[in-house]
Amino acid sequence: MAELRWNPMIKDWVMIASNRQNRPNMPKDWCPFCPGSGKVPDNYDVHAYNNDFPALTQNPPEPDDVATEFYKVKPSHGKCEVILFSPDHHGTLKELSDEHMKKLVDLWCTRFEAMKEDPKIKYIFIFENRGEVVGVSMPHPHGQMYGYSVVPKKIELELDAAKEHFDEHGECIFCRMNKEEQDANLRIIHENDDFIAYIPFFADYAYGVYIVAKSHKATIADFTESEKQNLGNILRDITGMYDNLFDMNFPYMMCMHNAPVNNEEEKYTNLEDFYHFHIEMYPPMRAADKQQFQASSETGVWAHCNPTAPEEKAAEMREALKRYLDKKAAK
Repeated sequence: MAELRWNPMIKDWVMIASNRQNRPNMPKDWCPFCPGSGKVPDNYDVHAYNNDFPALTQNPPEPDDVATEFYKVKPSHGKCEVILFSPDHHGTLKELSDEHMKKLVDLWCTRFEAMKEDPKIKYIFIFENRGEVVGVSMPHPHGQMYGYSVVPKKIELELDAAKEHFDEHGECIFCRMNKEEQDANLRIIHENDDFIAYIPFFADYAYGVYIVAKSHKATIADFTESEKQNLGNILRDITGMYDNLFDMNFPYMMCMHNAPVNNEEEKYTNLEDFYHFHIEMYPPMRAADKQQFQASSETGVWAHCNPTAPEEKAAEMREALKRYLDKKAAK
């Protein structure tokens, strides 16, 4: 079974993908993403790989005959790809060179533009899940890209807030956030010529970092060559910072927010004026030995509680970043 089902209570679509339940456990001594596996090129730096067990496909089956006048279903149209960061099975982003990171960003851009060619795809989500604590079963360094036929609910909420702010104040809400953080200078962790990384004022995760473009660009494909390089550099440095917090391979969810594609909604006309590329990091640890659970309040009613002060955690993360950069410079 693979289909989308409508939740009328929150006006959102849910992916039903029972085909993914049958994913096999990989042998411990074999990885499909490693050169020599027969599944990927024998020589590559970065590589796009079609997901073997996709939740969304461009030729989806007809939904099961379970719909009613009240309960709606629709085909699970879309695209699911795996993006391999490195041929090294035990590699990490923090170890990659500037050149390698640029190749990764270029691949994201290439696949973004390719997915956009399908007019039924309305949103392209680039992400990475890292660590067993967030359910990763394949340690080989990789992320994923999903092309959805609907705009996800969180992006819809962001778009509505950004449009409302733009209409009322004539400015981009994300540009304003950057200015607020720069003026306060309390929660900024790292920046380069084109991007700024900070724990936002309203952070709901203890170590939740936003990486935000300094220039007003709606998608990753809009960046100049130098901006693409600096995006790769700051993303690598932030992941290196995470690993130096507690001297461990720090788990996280990296969520890249781009503007929707193939937009047909009148209320989002000229969305390039008010939407702004950024990355949201969700690390599920609040200490070296303590997980920050999304429990009843967070999951049941979306009422988030951060058990830490963003200003204090930002200072802690700046120290961890310094340790990472010092180690890097010493090599």
